[in-house]
Amino acid sequence: MRRLAALACLALLAATARADVDADFSAWLRELSREAQTRGISATTFEAALGDAQPIPRVLELDRRQPEFAQTFWNYLDARLTDKQIRQGRDMLWTHRKLLARMQARHGIPPALLVALWGMETRYGAYTGSFPIPAALATLAHDGRRAAFFREELFNALRILEDGHIAAADMTGSWAGAMGQLQFMPSTFLAHAVDADRDGRKDLWRSLPDAFASAAGYLSVLGWRADELWGREVRLPAGFDHALAHPENKLPVRRWAALGVTTAEGKPLPRSDMAGAILLPQGHAGPAFLVYRNFEVILTWNRSVHYALSVTLLADRLRGSEGPLLGRDADNRTLSREDILELQDLLLRLGHELGEPDGVAGRRTRDAVRRFQKDAGLPVDGFVSHSLLERLRDSHADAGQATPVGMSLS
Repeated sequence: MRRLAALACLALLAATARADVDADFSAWLRELSREAQTRGISATTFEAALGDAQPIPRVLELDRRQPEFAQTFWNYLDARLTDKQIRQGRDMLWTHRKLLARMQARHGIPPALLVALWGMETRYGAYTGSFPIPAALATLAHDGRRAAFFREELFNALRILEDGHIAAADMTGSWAGAMGQLQFMPSTFLAHAVDADRDGRKDLWRSLPDAFASAAGYLSVLGWRADELWGREVRLPAGFDHALAHPENKLPVRRWAALGVTTAEGKPLPRSDMAGAILLPQGHAGPAFLVYRNFEVILTWNRSVHYALSVTLLADRLRGSEGPLLGRDADNRTLSREDILELQDLLLRLGHELGEPDGVAGRRTRDAVRRFQKDAGLPVDGFVSHSLLERLRDSHADAGQATPVGMSLS
C-alpha cells in the first residue's frame, strides 16, 4: 500500500509540474504572438504554426544530451563514406547531371561537392527530419539555454510561412530547426534560398532546383573559389614538427614543400604560393591533410572538422578518387566521457590549466594536451586518445601523486 501511495504521489507531482510547464508555455506563446504581429506575422499564420503547440520533450533531450563517447575521425568517416553512400552519390550525380551542370555554370560549385553535401545532410533527401519546425524552435526558445538565438530563428520560420513558401504542416526538419534537402536554418533560408524553378515558392523540401541553387549560391557567397582545390591528403616527413600542424598556422604550399611535406603518394607538392594549414584529425599517427580556403568555406557551413573532411573526401570519392591512403594504424579506440574527464583531471594535476573538466575535448583541453606533450617530449599534435590517457596515468604515477581520481586537489 505504501508503495502504491508513493507512486501515486509521484505521479500527482509529475502531473502538477507538467501542468505548470504547459501553463507557462501557453502564456509565453501568447506574449510571442503579440510580438509576431509587430513583425508582420498574421494571426492566421501564427495559429497554423503554433496554435496547438506544446513543448517537445525529445527536443530538449537531444539539446541537452552529452555524448557518451567521443567519435574518432576514422569511425566518423567510415560511418559516412560507405560503399552504399558512394554508389548512391554517383547515381545522383548522373541522374541530376544537367541540373548540377547549370549550378556549376552559374555559381562555380562542383557537382560532386553539392551532391556530397546533400548526402551528408539528408542521405540524398531520404531523411530531412520529422520534427515540426515551429514547435521545435518554440520549445528551444522557451527553454532559455539559448533562448535569444532560437527565438529569432522561430520568427524567421514564421516569416517563411507568412511568405507562403511552405505550409505549416509541411515545415518539418531536425530537432534544432534545420530543414529541407540541405538542412538550412530559417535565417539561412531567408538570406540565401531562391526560387530556381520559378513556381513562386522557395521550396527547399521538394524542389531540387530550389535546394541545389540555394546551396550553390550560399557556398558562392561564403567564398568558394571555382579554380581552387579544397585541399589534399599529404605525407609528413620523418622528424616533422607536429606543432606546425594547426588550423591557424597557414603557410604557402611551397613552404610546406620545403619542410619535406609531399603528396600522400610521395610526389612533390606544386610550387604554389596558395596558403594552407595541415590538419591531423587523428593525431600524428593518423592521416594528414593540407587544407586551403575552400575547406574553410565548408567549415563555415558546419564547424566540425570531421564533417568538413567527410564532405570533401566524399566529393573526391564521387569523382573517382581513392579515400585517405595513410594513418590507418593510428590509435582508434573510442574515449568515453568518463575517460576524457579523467584525462582532464590528470592534466590539471600535472599543472596544465584547462578550466573546469567537462568531459569534452575542446580547444582548452587540446591546448593543455599540447603543453603536456611538449614537456614530455612527445609529438605535439594536441590529439586526445587512449594512448595519451595511458601516458598521463604513467606520468601521474611517476610524479608520486596517487590521489584517487575525482578527489579535490585542495
